Amino acid sequence: MSALLSILQLAVRSAWSRRGTLGLMLASIMLSTALLLAIERVRVDTRQSFRQSVAGVDLVVGARTGGTQLMLHAVFHSGSGTLPLRWDSYQAIATHPATDWALPLSLGDSHRNHAVLGTSADYFRHFRHGDRQPLRFREGRPFDKLFEAVLGSEVAEQLGYANGQKIVLSHGLADGGALATGHDDKPFVVVGILAPTGTPVDRTIHVSLESITALHLDWVAGTPMSGFSIPAAMVGKFDLTPKEISAVLVGLKQRTDVFRMQRFVNEFRGEALIAVLPGVALDELWQAIGIMERTLLGISALVVLIGLCGLAATLLAGLNERRRELAILRALGAGPAQIFALLMIEGLLVTTAGAVLGAVLVSLAGAFAAPWLLSAFGIVLNAGLPSGNEFVLLAGVVGTGLLASLIPGWRAWRMSLADGLTPRA
Repeated sequence: MSALLSILQLAVRSAWSRRGTLGLMLASIMLSTALLLAIERVRVDTRQSFRQSVAGVDLVVGARTGGTQLMLHAVFHSGSGTLPLRWDSYQAIATHPATDWALPLSLGDSHRNHAVLGTSADYFRHFRHGDRQPLRFREGRPFDKLFEAVLGSEVAEQLGYANGQKIVLSHGLADGGALATGHDDKPFVVVGILAPTGTPVDRTIHVSLESITALHLDWVAGTPMSGFSIPAAMVGKFDLTPKEISAVLVGLKQRTDVFRMQRFVNEFRGEALIAVLPGVALDELWQAIGIMERTLLGISALVVLIGLCGLAATLLAGLNERRRELAILRALGAGPAQIFALLMIEGLLVTTAGAVLGAVLVSLAGAFAAPWLLSAFGIVLNAGLPSGNEFVLLAGVVGTGLLASLIPGWRAWRMSLADGLTPRA
């Protein structure tokens, strides 16, 4: 034990005497480790945020189409729109004995590149995100009248909107696009702004289903009637019950009824419908786009490997300058095994220090970057100390550094006493 401690002390002093060169390698390993851990943390937290875009929903129901397409449209409010389902089909699902609540969703309008979601006031009571967290209002209240709007936090921040402001919605996917036509005659008043959620809710404008119907009273086949317009003050005299909606979020009284309810929807006789389990559909969707995360992780691992190869090269190059030092140690009684251990410990110290400093750097950077990632990309970043797979990656970095130190250690093992005392000209 004392011999090992002596070698450790000698390795620390030897490394300190060459602190300039090894310091550069330490910085290289620190930065490459930080890159590896940062990509892993963003990958894991992005996937977690992706899966927690909607929580507490047992089934997502829509017209029969692909489950991935339905989830993109109903949950993420993107992708090509699915076929609508009839209102009476929604009522059959909402009144089913197994149904606890059902939230109708109507999509298709927009405002300055942000999706407009028509739904019921129950949306703010039943919708959950993250770890089953309810929606909270940063200011204002839910809509309870026609032509009132509730904004997601990102919409309000990007567009600089506040309560009481009037906005005009567009019919179509984006303002100024080929399909976009403004509903200028029926402006909405902002009555509430939601707190940030890190989900598509932040980028959505919420209005009532009746408001969506009122907007299109004087429209036919997606275009306004020529020479005919119904003023906003007159729409209350019409039946504003929607005829069609885009999708339904369903919560069941008992989780065990999910497959029975799914079969009821899939075999629904009124029209062709499909019910998908959100967790399964989100996993399928992530698998389709997950190749990018694996590519980034592979690139960062390659960067770490290059940094450790640089460490091995630095130690090897330094052996030519340390021949006499190692020969003197041999002359003082150090055996080949102790010389080998000396080089291995030096490499292990530099690698471990670089890995630890890289982990600290990621934690500090995460604490500063977390609010920006939440507001800019909707990613809830864990800004704490490494955990889970990150410890495995750190162990992999240290282990790979130990393996990289084998080469200079083996080379030092082979050095002879005569080679050190009589250096080549």
